[in-house]
Amino acid sequence: MDNFTPWSVLAGGALLGTSAVILLLFSGKVAGISGIFSGLLQPRKRDFLWRLLFIGGMVLSFFIFSPNASSALTSPSIALYIIAGLFVGIGTRLGNGCTSGHGIIGIARLSKRSILATCIFIGSAMLVVLFR
Repeated sequence: MDNFTPWSVLAGGALLGTSAVILLLFSGKVAGISGIFSGLLQPRKRDFLWRLLFIGGMVLSFFIFSPNASSALTSPSIALYIIAGLFVGIGTRLGNGCTSGHGIIGIARLSKRSILATCIFIGSAMLVVLFR
């Protein structure tokens, strides 16, 4: 990652937090990405458009803010990313929530379950990095 700076991470975190707060304030919905995405797969009336716009905005932001978005999409490891994404989706279903829902919203609401889940996510990621 040649583009990593503390400022880019701070800006990304601020954008995530701001979008989560706006979604919660204006619609009462929690910004758990896996839940938002799964709602697209099982659409209900008056519940589809905001989900589509939220996920679409996330995808669009990748192309706007990532200087090497096109090379990431043509990378030979794109299949590996898709498989990893499927495993993450399965894990979020098993864990009753995703990292964004627990880490951003759950911790802000002082949910004990979310704090524990986020500690497990972070700890698992640290272990994976050790064996990488």
